[in-house]
Amino acid sequence: MLHKSAPDISAPFDVAIIGAGVVGCAVARRFALAGAKVVVIEKGSDILSGASKANSAILHTGFDAPPDSLELELVKAGREEYLDVHAGLGLSLIPTGALVCAWNADQADRLEAIAGQGRANGIAELRLLSASEARGSMPSLSDRLVAAIEVAGEYIIDPWTAPLAYLTQAVALGTVLLRNAELRQGRFDGDWRLSTSAGEVRARAVINTAGLYGDVVDQRLGFTPEFTIKPRKGQFVVLDKAAFAHVPRIVLPVPTEITKGVVVCPTAFGNVLVGPTAEEQDDRVRATVETDTLKALLARGAEIVPALADVPVTAVYAGLRPATESKGYRVFARPEQRAITLGGIRSTGLSAALGLARHAVELHAAFGLPATAPATAPPVRLPNLTETAERDWQRPDHGEIVCHCELVTRREIEAALASAVPAGDFGGLRRRTRAGMGRCQGFYCNARLAEMTRGRLAEPLAVEESEPA
Repeated sequence: MLHKSAPDISAPFDVAIIGAGVVGCAVARRFALAGAKVVVIEKGSDILSGASKANSAILHTGFDAPPDSLELELVKAGREEYLDVHAGLGLSLIPTGALVCAWNADQADRLEAIAGQGRANGIAELRLLSASEARGSMPSLSDRLVAAIEVAGEYIIDPWTAPLAYLTQAVALGTVLLRNAELRQGRFDGDWRLSTSAGEVRARAVINTAGLYGDVVDQRLGFTPEFTIKPRKGQFVVLDKAAFAHVPRIVLPVPTEITKGVVVCPTAFGNVLVGPTAEEQDDRVRATVETDTLKALLARGAEIVPALADVPVTAVYAGLRPATESKGYRVFARPEQRAITLGGIRSTGLSAALGLARHAVELHAAFGLPATAPATAPPVRLPNLTETAERDWQRPDHGEIVCHCELVTRREIEAALASAVPAGDFGGLRRRTRAGMGRCQGFYCNARLAEMTRGRLAEPLAVEESEPA
């Protein structure tokens, strides 16, 4: 096994973070930068093993967030910090902009109100467009288009490298990542004693970033949960890279009260996503894909961009969002027990993560637990996985091309297995390298990957459910 030596958890920590999704990784980084001794407790064998592994990878402006909401405040703050730090951390930022498209007169009548809300939210880069103006910026759009709003400030990013970078910087500052460590119970007796499947952890404060299990974790910490997670499944179709030429911008629907609707979106990896659906379910683990739903997504994508009808599918997948009975974020601080819950973080979690991390530090300040920030932050720069900059296969001495669909090198695989936050399972390896995410979905490279990872992952390599490519 790669993780033979267990991390030292005998000494008490300043902060224990439960859940290593994108929010947990961002929170760990922010507390480590503030000088706290941090432990991240993750029940999975790798980070991003829950809701964070499946999303549309959009860095939002917040133009459509609820006015005067905490979500709006934190999406804007998170976006601003991402823009500040992405270059230094080696993270992607692809300026596609977005079009909110109206496909009938009723939807067109609602565009002015949407634009008005966006401007009230402080987003100035909004412009109402006629159908011909919108098609001028994206000629592939269907001639059924009635009108649109241009949102110039929307970006697409690599959704997995960002949280990995956050946690890598935290680890460089001394943060401990405890994997395969499900929280069983927490008890506060002046400090927290957290019973996990990997042993007891002691901490002065605890932060719940458990996503789909946010309410369960609150209950195990001894609190009466303030919300109930109602998992919302989103199914996606990933189209072949040939689709990318037809979709240079994010195409958003006019939202409803229930959902933001089906998006047609380019990805940082050169594919196109169509999705998600919005289906409530009770199961917090399994997110199945259904043939009829996927066919409906393909049909909807072709209605929006007719050229997509002839593009083959690379992958399909489904993810779960930690929805609750309320549309807003469910953030609670309990100063008497030195506990913070960051719950109900749904589709904007990737954009808001850095903002949520800063907010958590501000809430934590009321606990009266000062820390001394390090004089300097260790430099961290992750390798590029996107199609917007030079990849490792284009450099000499990479060893070999292991995954020919996604042009992943042996050097990239070995680096992902030996990094400060190494891949813990095959899904984590895929998210760190793109290996097995291409047209053949690992059919040709799985044997080589199994050979390279033998004895180094939590479970021997096996074909997993497809993830976004």
